[in-house]
Parts: sequence; C-alpha cells; structure tokens
Amino acid sequence: MQFVILIILFGGMMWFMQRNQKKAAAQRQEQLDNMQPGSEIVTIGGLHGILASVDKTKGTIELDAEGVILTFDRAAVKTVKPVVATEATDEAETIDSVIADAKTEAIASSETVDKQDSPFE
Repeated sequence: MQFVILIILFGGMMWFMQRNQKKAAAQRQEQLDNMQPGSEIVTIGGLHGILASVDKTKGTIELDAEGVILTFDRAAVKTVKPVVATEATDEAETIDSVIADAKTEAIASSETVDKQDSPFE
C-alpha cells in the first residue's frame, strides 16, 4: 500500500513539473512571436538594444545598439520590453515645448536689452 502511494506522489510531482515547463515554454514562445521593431531587447549576454528587424525565416533578429546593427539568433533574446510609443511621443512633445519656451524667453530678454539706451549712440 505504501509503495502505491509513493508511485502516485511521484507521478503527480512529475505531472506538475512538466505542466510548469510547458507553461514557461509557451510564454517564451509568445514573447518571441510578439517582438516588433522598436521594442527594447536584452540578450542572454546582457546586451541592451532596440529591435531593428525580425527575420522569421532565418530565425534571426537585428538589434540597434547605439547606432551599431548586430545580428542575433532569436533564441538569444532574454527580455522583450514592448514598444511604448505614447510615452516617447509625450516625452518628445514636452521637450519640444520646453525648448520653444526657452527660445521665446531668450528672444524676449534680448529685445529688452536692445531697447535700453546704449552709451554708444
């Protein structure tokens, strides 16, 4: 009787371990399939870059790491951060508005300096 319980426990443990491995493999495959150009990628070697292109027929990707294009196998991808276009756009708009405000202030202050009486006139 004890032997049967041991076999059942061992079988249950093997089934749960296999189930967790299948879930992890499915999640990783989904992550690799959802990669799009513009996503931030971290490779298993620790290289951070922006995904430039995906070639599913060859199973390779091209990463842009600060202007250098590198080709990697898709299996070398460790982490994929999805494209966040709205935050980047909002950030760019904020930076542009700050620059425009600074230019306006600089022009206004230079006009006040020009309007003052110059001793050389």
